[in-house]
Amino acid sequence: LSVRNLSKVYGAPSGLFSYGGGRGLVAVDDAALDLFAGENLGIVGESGSGKTTLGRMILRIVEPSSGRIAYRGCPDAAPMDVTTLNKVDLRRYHQDVRLIFQDPFASLNPRMTVKQIIGDPLVIAGGMSGKAVETRVGELLQKVGLDPLAMERYPHAFSGGQRQRIGIARALAVNPKVIVADEATSALDVSIRSQILDLLLDIQKQLNLSFIFISHDISVVRYFCDRVAVMHKGKIVEIGDAETICTTPSHPYTKRLISSVPNPDPRNKRMLHRLRADQV
Repeated sequence: LSVRNLSKVYGAPSGLFSYGGGRGLVAVDDAALDLFAGENLGIVGESGSGKTTLGRMILRIVEPSSGRIAYRGCPDAAPMDVTTLNKVDLRRYHQDVRLIFQDPFASLNPRMTVKQIIGDPLVIAGGMSGKAVETRVGELLQKVGLDPLAMERYPHAFSGGQRQRIGIARALAVNPKVIVADEATSALDVSIRSQILDLLLDIQKQLNLSFIFISHDISVVRYFCDRVAVMHKGKIVEIGDAETICTTPSHPYTKRLISSVPNPDPRNKRMLHRLRADQV
């Protein structure tokens, strides 16, 4: 997947109020990045940096104002421009590129059983029915570490970590190639967070998936991702190897972001980069 010159502007003035040439609110400004097969790419930044908007534009949940998103489902396929896909082709694209939501409590319909939640994509996109759906749902629940017998239960019967596992199973239902995880662990306890990250890494290795992992926590991104793109005020200010950026950052904002990570040992100054506000 390749993103070039991708921008999103909200409330661009027009007509009588366009005098003065204002651009409106620029959420994402000329973003460019690449995602390779089997790679975990992190997008990190503080709240309001544009990282979630960028992820939603990649999925075409949010329509970009300008730019191009090229996607190639397999090495020998011709790349397609996601920004120009019609509804039918976009539905096929969404089978390949899936989303894991941030909030495991709000992202599951409380009136649907787990079997219905995970089985919906199988019925709508996969054309499955009857016993085949039940069998596939059981396989997916096992893959994410849940008991298949729980498929008849409702979301309220599960903990936050278990609900997120259900969300992961739903994303895996139609055998995607890319998963966009938007703050997928930020609503979870720290102990559960590490379990979910390890689960995603195991699934990534088993299925050779690619992840776009969106987070405000650069320490989580460092653990999970191969490369990282740092966003600040809608721009990608730094992109490269995750370990290199976290140990020897070059942009002042990246240094400040790393400095905000709590350090249990005050004698360890390796990750500290204190900056004044006017230096960013």
